[in-house]
Amino acid sequence: MVHKIAEHQTQVPPATDLYQIDHLLSEEERMVRDTVRKFVQERVLPIIDQHFEQGTFPRQLIPELAELGLLGMHLDGYGCAGLSAVCYGLACQELEAGDSGLRSFISVQGSLAMFPIFAFGSDEQKQRWLPPMARGEVIGCFGLTEPDFGSDAAHMRTSARRDGNDYVLNGTKMWITNGSIADVAVVWARAEDGIRGFLVERGTPGFTTSDIHRKLSLRASVTSELHFDDCRVPVENMLPNVRSMRGPLSCLDEARYGIAWGTTGAARACFETALEYAKTRVQFQRPIGSFQLVQRKLALMATELVKSQLLALQLGRLKDEGLLHPVQISVAKRNNVREALETAREARTILGANGITLEYPASRHMNNLESVFTYEGTDDIHTLIIGQALTGLNAFS
Repeated sequence: MVHKIAEHQTQVPPATDLYQIDHLLSEEERMVRDTVRKFVQERVLPIIDQHFEQGTFPRQLIPELAELGLLGMHLDGYGCAGLSAVCYGLACQELEAGDSGLRSFISVQGSLAMFPIFAFGSDEQKQRWLPPMARGEVIGCFGLTEPDFGSDAAHMRTSARRDGNDYVLNGTKMWITNGSIADVAVVWARAEDGIRGFLVERGTPGFTTSDIHRKLSLRASVTSELHFDDCRVPVENMLPNVRSMRGPLSCLDEARYGIAWGTTGAARACFETALEYAKTRVQFQRPIGSFQLVQRKLALMATELVKSQLLALQLGRLKDEGLLHPVQISVAKRNNVREALETAREARTILGANGITLEYPASRHMNNLESVFTYEGTDDIHTLIIGQALTGLNAFS
């Protein structure tokens, strides 16, 4: 018996699951992960390089994403899958292993567009919008960031003035994922009684969009500006159940949660590519994986991947138990994006000159992660959120 135990303990765990996190997942969680992973391998990876190079979003995948139940999958009712936070996180992990742009689409649709309607909308708004959004028939976007106000969103200039049975919106929102393909925009504006959310439908007079081009990051994603010029929105299109920055900030927490998971997928994709390359690329009559410097890089990448995955998993468990605090999201978002970006850079060095081509995913992920490092709260902002939690002192004002 002792011999058998010792023999079992000497078995090396798989390189991409060094801490055997798979054993911490339920059967349902593994099924969700494996289903999305298979979809990414079969439907995303064969085409994503071309879309990244051409600067286009693979819109043809939207019905398939909806068929898999990935749109608003963590919401209950209204045609949504109602799965756990961990299941949602695992789906984000696998989607971002394909491309950050694809995970961003899912995050915006579910966490930034559907969630505020679910959390703050009227019964009529929920019934009207959520079922077709879950089916992928209606695409949403989230309008908060402005040209002059990103991190300091509380000082937004976009205004909403009550005029009879309408609100009149004026202002501009910038860096909006899905903006020009969205059928409805969840727009946050300054009204007389505070920050309010509005559902602005495509085609509303005074509402126009323009895409942001010449991007070096998130190229397989639609990024737009939203323009409001005396745009009249019916009173019934205002989200009635929130009035303050609590509305948009709670949505950002939902999206940041998905990012904390998603970036582990990008890191894993880069690590797997570098590991396989190191074992097969021969220089000086031996695989480069036999060199100490390369092994050190791989060891560091594997260790940070394990740490990030465990952070994300505990974050999900806390969310499912109703114990999650925003500062915990900041810890995971900040750490996991940082380490994924460093992993992508290290993977590129192992790949050498080949790493700058689209034949390998490292530089594509690296470029994408530069945006993820900034959006949904910059690295600096999350650092200060953590610092305030530790000291009780506010560094923002």
